[in-house]
Amino acid sequence: MKKKIIYGIIIVFVSFLGWRIISLVTASLKQKVIRVDRQPVAVGVDSVRFEHIQQIRQFIGSIHPYYRYVVSPKVSGRIIRIQKRIGDRVNRGEIIAQIDDAEYEQAVIEAEANLRIAQASLLEATSQFELSRQELERVKSLQAKGIASPSELDAATTNFEAQQSRLALARAQVEQREASLKSAKIRLSYTILTAAEPGFIGERFVDEGGLIAANSPVVSVVGFEKVIVKTTVIERDYGLLSVGQEAEVDVDAYPDKSFPGVVTRIAPVLQEASRVAQMEVEVNNDSLILKPGMFTRVTVILQDKPSAQTVPAEAVITHGGVHGVFMVNSQDKTARFVPVETGIISTEKTEILSPRLEGLVIVLGQHLLEDGSPVIVTGSEEVSAEQENENPQ
Repeated sequence: MKKKIIYGIIIVFVSFLGWRIISLVTASLKQKVIRVDRQPVAVGVDSVRFEHIQQIRQFIGSIHPYYRYVVSPKVSGRIIRIQKRIGDRVNRGEIIAQIDDAEYEQAVIEAEANLRIAQASLLEATSQFELSRQELERVKSLQAKGIASPSELDAATTNFEAQQSRLALARAQVEQREASLKSAKIRLSYTILTAAEPGFIGERFVDEGGLIAANSPVVSVVGFEKVIVKTTVIERDYGLLSVGQEAEVDVDAYPDKSFPGVVTRIAPVLQEASRVAQMEVEVNNDSLILKPGMFTRVTVILQDKPSAQTVPAEAVITHGGVHGVFMVNSQDKTARFVPVETGIISTEKTEILSPRLEGLVIVLGQHLLEDGSPVIVTGSEEVSAEQENENPQ
């Protein structure tokens, strides 16, 4: 019985001793953690600036000619001459191709002959009408004297009316033949194909000697002294774009050269499937070095502010689900987290709309900080001098 009591006392003592040792070790570890957490963190800093900032977007597109049309005949026939090949320049009204016109010339000759026949018939009808009119007047005069009978007057009147109708018919036939001659001449003119607008031959579809049907393409003409760059705009940027904004166009063919352009058209609707809208940028191409079909990159300045509160882009972080920056408290050398509202964001800097920031902003080492963490500022003297020079208030 005494042994059991002794064993119980020993077990209780050992348990108490173990609990005490664990408590002391845990307290020591907590103190070490606290001491570690309170160790100053070396951070990189930069100054808050008021400077020019732009919001820039780049879009991908391709070059299209300012206009393009296909030269096609309105009549069928055999091509007897094509004066232009791919790449040749054409002026407005310049002859490009000609169709065999023998059949159409013959149609003109036939129409001219028919017109002459109709004109001769008109002359005859006019003469007969004049005779019938004179006869009617003579009969009326004789009847007034009581010499001509009523039947003679009726006959003269009927003949006059018949000749009057014949004259009207002859005049209508002349008009018809004139119209036929005009149509024949128009069809003859269709055998010569000319350029409606100046440009360059983009494609050639037929060769000399080939038979061609009406409305079949012969060549295509493109005008690209001005070019149109077509691209698409996502919904996020749609509201920041407007007609008249300046743009820069870059092509792979000329990597060291940029071409200025202007936004000329923005589609009023977005495509439901892709949620993008069509946009067109017009570019002067007097040098003719931009060619339709080239791949392009279009850079547009969406926003431009000459004086905005900015910090380096890497200074803005998300801490606890909130966007903000760590500022250095110059008095106690601690980090203070400040939530911010951002504006324009570029690759190098970010605009801070609110609040107004004063002091140094931490740009390196933020992932090791908590609000109130002690910090060691590296290069603080140089940054402070720079800040004083930029903000001499």
